[in-house]
Amino acid sequence: MTYPPLNEEPHVGDRRESHSQRLSDIAYVKVLQGLFDRTFPAGAFLSQNDLVRLLDIPVQPLRVALRVLEAEGVLTIHPRSGIQFLKPDLELARSAYQYRTILETIAARVLAEVGDLTEVDGLIQAHLSLAREIDAEGYSSDALARLDDLEERFHGLLIANLRNPMIEITARRLKNYMILLRLDQLVTAPLLQHTIREHLDILEAVAARNPDAAAEAVDAHFQAALRRILHMF
Repeated sequence: MTYPPLNEEPHVGDRRESHSQRLSDIAYVKVLQGLFDRTFPAGAFLSQNDLVRLLDIPVQPLRVALRVLEAEGVLTIHPRSGIQFLKPDLELARSAYQYRTILETIAARVLAEVGDLTEVDGLIQAHLSLAREIDAEGYSSDALARLDDLEERFHGLLIANLRNPMIEITARRLKNYMILLRLDQLVTAPLLQHTIREHLDILEAVAARNPDAAAEAVDAHFQAALRRILHMF
């Protein structure tokens, strides 16, 4: 594709293409959000018209978004029948956590060996602060939201440190699986504290430039997380 110079206005066709892409991106987010907030349940079998009605999405951008989500394994499109959404099960849990362990064990080693540790101390302090707050006040929706943010920053740092666009795409797909797997998980103060402690074990090993300990802590974190998920099945 030939792109217009930066100092020129895009042609009408270019603007239309850009607008269409934005609409399909919005549709992609809306479908995932509908799944994550239970507008329709995991495992649901819906028609295209159902999704148009439920999510207020135009048909054409929806079709583009559905093809992307099918490629990412979130759903299966059955021609002239409907859309089958993924329902988490034991096999998905084991496969997803095994894949994450492989990727993030390597990522933690690299970060501990040669990575920029600028963000690591800030993450350690943020985890310690949240742990103290939960000790004092117990579970709250705010504490969960803050841990979700720390989770995003922490695991995002590990993956970004590999500087591999293909791995980043895979990590996004795995993240969607993780959200689906945790939808029915009972969240308590002890569970939050376990997660914080497991993150800190990894971060502190990275900060100490100890790649072996960092890799072992990643493996322990995901093994513990998998055990917590498996109790739901």
